[in-house]
Amino acid sequence: MKNHSITRRDALKSGLIGAAGVAMADPYRLIASPSTPPVRAKSVIQIWMWGGPSHLDTFDPKPDAGYDYCGPLNKPINTNVAGIQIGQLLPLLAKQADKYSIIRSMSHSNNGHETASYITQTGHSPGRLVYPCFGAVVSMMKKKMQGYDGLVPPYIVLTRPQGRFSEAGFLGPQYKPFATGGDPKQTVFAVEGLIARGITDARQKNRRDLLHSLDSLGKAMGDNPNFSQLDKCEEKAYDMMFGEARKLFDLTTEPEDLRDRYGRNTFGQSCLAARKLVEHGVPYVTINYNGWDTHKQHFEIMNRNLPELDSGMATLLEDLWDRGLLDSTIVWWGGEFGRGPKIQWDSPWNGGRSHYGKCFSSVVAGGGFKGGQVVGASDEKGLEVAERPVHPRELLGSMYERLGINPDAPMPNPRGLDLKVMAAEKGDKRLSEIM
Repeated sequence: MKNHSITRRDALKSGLIGAAGVAMADPYRLIASPSTPPVRAKSVIQIWMWGGPSHLDTFDPKPDAGYDYCGPLNKPINTNVAGIQIGQLLPLLAKQADKYSIIRSMSHSNNGHETASYITQTGHSPGRLVYPCFGAVVSMMKKKMQGYDGLVPPYIVLTRPQGRFSEAGFLGPQYKPFATGGDPKQTVFAVEGLIARGITDARQKNRRDLLHSLDSLGKAMGDNPNFSQLDKCEEKAYDMMFGEARKLFDLTTEPEDLRDRYGRNTFGQSCLAARKLVEHGVPYVTINYNGWDTHKQHFEIMNRNLPELDSGMATLLEDLWDRGLLDSTIVWWGGEFGRGPKIQWDSPWNGGRSHYGKCFSSVVAGGGFKGGQVVGASDEKGLEVAERPVHPRELLGSMYERLGINPDAPMPNPRGLDLKVMAAEKGDKRLSEIM
């Protein structure tokens, strides 16, 4: 295995120390404007449905569209909110519908994974600048404007990086998410950088002592402020490995029956880990839920994935509510697009659904958003937006406001360009129906 660590001398030569501070000097003037609604949210849990979930099979069922659109999932169920139905494989979420709102008219009309992911998570169309995603901006603002100084990084992904684009964009690598790796359903959730397989804590500490004994340059220049900065980074890293931060990822401290309710699978236990993290003040957590790019055998996969989604997400909403955390935590569910409403029965797809950015659904809960509401509508087959089109830019701008971040404020960037956090375009609206 290659050693990717750098020495103090390397860090000084490459200019890593202090460079970000020079490039981003004093740009953090992103305060809520007088017209911004009262701040409700402190954290975000993003359930990212990597690959794009079908809106017809989840939160926008079309039972009258016929077999070529519904397939076998043609019996939607009533929720605990009169007049709202959702997919038949989501019975637990049906009991929690009063806690979330469904946006059934999302649209950006792009069918490419990378580009659609970028649009959905940044609110911008691709261009010469690579904008940071919503999570990177929130984590930056919570750290710089509101003084987040938690035990773990402010932006965490459970468990794999999303990989579709550079989440940090022009903000730079210091705002990339910390991807945990590992698998929370295992007995030991082996978070990368905190737990090394096959290496005991005692051996890790011995390695640290050996490293310090060989650091002749550090001893000779101990008063150098740049070295002091590296020392602080090292101390923080070891605090994560052996201190309280490590306990944040230890799910064995949670009641066994609660873990069962979340589901003893990677997604369910990721939802539980996300709840623990926001409970301890982490501003942004993404659950990267793979397996939704269902070009083939779509319904076989839905019979497996949707019950997992149902137990994990429903228990997360209920758990946050019971702990008094839902009012201060936005839960945002969705993917880069939906799936083609018309099923592709022919070979080689054998009952698959294609990419579909023209019309899809998102769900938001908590953080001051109303529950039990539906925003917009698709047509009778889910092919087109019929009422109240919502671009991702409008959803992101609304969530920024709930977090106390002014969407019209200047966006920090190393080139000093006149950019806004999430400037509205002509015709845009905030989601005032649910705010």
